[in-house]
Amino acid sequence: MRIAALDDDALQLDLFKQALEAMGHICHTHLTGADLLRELRRETFDLLIVDWHLPDTTGPEVVRWVREHVAAKLPILMVTHRQEERDIVEGLGSGADDFMTKPVRIGELRARVDALLRRAYPVARDEVLEFGPYRFFPESRSIEISGKPVELKNREYDLALFLFQNMGRLLSRDHLKEILWGQVPDVMSRSLDTHISRLRTQLDLRPANGFMVTAVYGVGYRFEAVEKERRG
Repeated sequence: MRIAALDDDALQLDLFKQALEAMGHICHTHLTGADLLRELRRETFDLLIVDWHLPDTTGPEVVRWVREHVAAKLPILMVTHRQEERDIVEGLGSGADDFMTKPVRIGELRARVDALLRRAYPVARDEVLEFGPYRFFPESRSIEISGKPVELKNREYDLALFLFQNMGRLLSRDHLKEILWGQVPDVMSRSLDTHISRLRTQLDLRPANGFMVTAVYGVGYRFEAVEKERRG
């Protein structure tokens, strides 16, 4: 998963980054609220970790902005030295999904992050996943369309499953590239476009089949189901 962490302490951010990357996630760090909010205008994440005390704003203010301007129900974990009941009430009341106090205990951080991600993005890992005529078989990493097998390469399968599991979400180009290649700086945008184009063809993603993937200028792609009346 792609996670953004906001804290005014660079050492704390290093701790978050090491812990989350050890769990297999990708972590982007931010020292100011303005930096994170600027990033959220053009990037997408699967979870946010937000400190309360910041040099230019407060954690609750950041959370309120996210809830007002970010369309997805993005899970947010607030992490702070504050621990009074009124602080917890204010933090959760601003829109945070969970609240934990510093000093951060790595085991607790991992457990809370896992719990938030499971609730936000439930995955049946070994079961057949069905989306209209499309069936995904995670164990064999294969796909069928209306009972007919479709041959996909590993990255194509990963991208297809990620799109179907994140239906309706606007996903930034960097988000999708990191899902496919990790944090590799020299992956060209054309590589992502080529993968998307191949999936459109191989999976016959068009309104008549109930699903389509749309490029959103300046941001990335959105994969969505097509209502029956729009299928023609």
